[in-house]
Amino acid sequence: MKQVQTKRDWKKLAYDVVEEKMITKEDAIAILEADDTEILEIMNAAYIIRHHHFGKKVKLNMIINTKSGLCPEDCGYCSQSIISEAPIDKYAWLTQEKIVEGAHEAIRRKAGTYCIVASGRRPTDKEVNHVIGAVKEIRETTDLKICCCLGFLNEDQAGRLAEAGVHRYNHNLNTHANNYESICSTHTYDDRVDTVQKAKQAGISPCSGAIFGMGETIEERAEIAFELQRIDADSIPCNFLVAVKGTPLEGQKELTPVECLKVLAMMRFVNPTKEIRISGGREINLRSVQPIGLFAANSIFVGDYLTTAGQEPTADWGMIEDLGFEIEECAL
Repeated sequence: MKQVQTKRDWKKLAYDVVEEKMITKEDAIAILEADDTEILEIMNAAYIIRHHHFGKKVKLNMIINTKSGLCPEDCGYCSQSIISEAPIDKYAWLTQEKIVEGAHEAIRRKAGTYCIVASGRRPTDKEVNHVIGAVKEIRETTDLKICCCLGFLNEDQAGRLAEAGVHRYNHNLNTHANNYESICSTHTYDDRVDTVQKAKQAGISPCSGAIFGMGETIEERAEIAFELQRIDADSIPCNFLVAVKGTPLEGQKELTPVECLKVLAMMRFVNPTKEIRISGGREINLRSVQPIGLFAANSIFVGDYLTTAGQEPTADWGMIEDLGFEIEECAL
């Protein structure tokens, strides 16, 4: 049988990264453009970096959607936007009691981080106070790390969330700056960067990632990873577009499982010390190769997403155990 020759020495590149040498944009593009037959070599190389920094630990995160739909923004990928015709549940804020109950469910699912998410452009001060009330009770009764994703923040709101004990704030860049106007017209790319910076300035760990497969070029896909490096996101969710019927992007071709794996590997090479999470679209886009993704990523969501279903927690626990990996509980 003819041996497949790889075009690059991916292991050497990985060991260079372990020795704190940054890869170039050309290297990142090469990962994304590599022949599919090289995917196992690439994932093996990504694992060298992942294992060096995180060993066999996998972080579990759980989302609670505290306010669903009713969003005035026109993000083309989102089933909760004002222009979406997707049949989703729409409701105003959950009570503080429900939010706290969700935290205890997160513990039952072996999650270490609990993500409080609300749709909308930005929270009012009253809504921030509502979240803070729940956060304080969760902090008093659990060891969970708390992440919030509430939209744009001003400096005062970011400061109050930090004071209440919010560990992390999620605000994704979503796509490349060049591609932003094609997916949203009601706010700008710079608006999103500004909120990430405000959270960081308040002392909250910044969580920011992207949704891949929204029409960005391969070069832009690589540049997103370097932009996340530039803004120093501590946690990087890698979402893969789920083309939801009733949204403007419903006809967009979704990424293949191997394309998703290349994104995860590339992100690990560019951001070697950061938490990289396989996020939205994991079950739908990666399908049967989900376990391979954890050779680059070190974090997943457990349970459902905002408006799409995830797999059962027991399936995720089993996947992690089958890989010989370990769940890292209550860890940021």
